[in-house]
Amino acid sequence: MSLLEGTNLRKTYRMSRRTSVDALRGVNVSIAAGEMVAIMGPSGSGKSTLMHILGLLHAPDRNDGPPPGLWIDGTDATRLSDRERTRIRARSMGFVFQSFNLVPTLTAEENVILAAEYAGTSRGKARTAARDALASVGLGDRGTHRPMELSGGEQQRVAIARALVNEPKIILGDEPTGNLDSARAREVLALLRRINRERGQTVVLVTHDAEVGASTDRIIRMRDGLIVADGRVAALPVAA
Repeated sequence: MSLLEGTNLRKTYRMSRRTSVDALRGVNVSIAAGEMVAIMGPSGSGKSTLMHILGLLHAPDRNDGPPPGLWIDGTDATRLSDRERTRIRARSMGFVFQSFNLVPTLTAEENVILAAEYAGTSRGKARTAARDALASVGLGDRGTHRPMELSGGEQQRVAIARALVNEPKIILGDEPTGNLDSARAREVLALLRRINRERGQTVVLVTHDAEVGASTDRIIRMRDGLIVADGRVAALPVAA
């Protein structure tokens, strides 16, 4: 059963009065619960735009043709208000980006607590959940450290803990290993794979890294705003 499904997804960005970029040109995509999927393609292929739409960060365009469809765990997201979209993002989705996006003046634990409180969790329960999330990524003893006191790999693990704290069904990562050296990148990738297998959480990763793609269940390849290939990893070449 599809956990994420999009039909006729289009997105055009206006750069100026005369210039526009068609980031998505009628994409159809379906991702099942429990899958770990890589969305790959060159810069400008539309892969990040697709992830942002699946993550309810952007809305698909409505043009003269067939209307877009976007379903999140059976809910028609195109019919939701901004407030309802925000609630789904906070409770059902966790985000990990290339930039760690940690608040530098807060400790690791406090950064994770913020995400729990944003979803409506009380302070006491948020603190407990944050400590559990940090422990699950191997940082149970680093909760009182601020970002500048952590390595790049540790900061990204804090970001993953923040994504996990509300126990979302879906983890969305946009180049989550892009700012890490190869050793730290492999550690983060192994952590995401473990989360997927042990917790059954759906993981969708945007990446240009062939090693990241090869570690997933399935690769969706994009070019010029379209999906040009989609298949199980064993059935597809690894090159981006």
